[in-house]
Amino acid sequence: MTTHPPALVFDNIHKSFGPVTALEGVSLEIGRGELFGLIGPDGAGKTTLMRILTTLLLPDQGAAQVLGYDVIKQWRNIRREVGYMPGRFSLYQDLSVAENLHFFATLFGTTVAENYDLIRDIYEQLEPFRKRRAGKLSGGMKQKLALCCALVHRPQILFLDEPTTGVDPVSRQEFWQILNRLQDQGITIFVSTPYMDEASLCDRVALIQDGHFLAVDKPGALAASYEHPLYAVKARDRFRLLQDVRQWPPTYQAFPFGEQLHLSTRTEIDPQQLVGYLTQQGHQEITVTPTAPTIEDRFMELMTH
Repeated sequence: MTTHPPALVFDNIHKSFGPVTALEGVSLEIGRGELFGLIGPDGAGKTTLMRILTTLLLPDQGAAQVLGYDVIKQWRNIRREVGYMPGRFSLYQDLSVAENLHFFATLFGTTVAENYDLIRDIYEQLEPFRKRRAGKLSGGMKQKLALCCALVHRPQILFLDEPTTGVDPVSRQEFWQILNRLQDQGITIFVSTPYMDEASLCDRVALIQDGHFLAVDKPGALAASYEHPLYAVKARDRFRLLQDVRQWPPTYQAFPFGEQLHLSTRTEIDPQQLVGYLTQQGHQEITVTPTAPTIEDRFMELMTH
């Protein structure tokens, strides 16, 4: 029985740009068929890691293999087997939808027709605009065209660098449904995103900040590893509310979470204790509700503690 190497393996990867350290000793192994998420804010090192794994940047230190191929010595082999969708729309703006697809298929010695079954679901939404210039498409349609071009040669691994940034919520949801269908066809997907809510849609995630991995695990396990009592807190003046709860002695951490604050305490409390404190501080329309932790709560804890 033939055993295949993991989809991605990298060990102790370092990369700096002058005095700025982008990656500092990151290591990871990703299995074939995984939908793996790289989660972190802008400047965390996500794009740098993507570019190293797609052979567009050389690491300063460390080793990396994609499908068993070394990213430095066997970069040509890797480029034939991967699809890459960069964070910025990088297709030819003056070419039409159809012309862009044909161009990228030709680069890889294939045709759109040969692999049409892989992109059919996506391309059917683009079909009415096939003659439109790529630069004139909406954000959601640009995203779908870029994905089609990354898939047209049927890659074994798909690298997606913040593919849903700046895209409307409906298009974001559709995009992740597409990724699930691609995973069902055996494609390994490595996707980076600054959106914490997208982490739960991955098989596993790595939380990255300042070039370091803070944690690597399944989304549910990361959320469950948050051990402090957690409350959703609201009041009329949210800005002053945040300042006051951070001054409250039992507080472990507090940060904005949608229209509420997520407040965790060092030990279990009676919510009425907090209501009483906030009332003394002059707050109005106060609600304090126990809530379940999310990946974002764990990420904020790892960043600050």
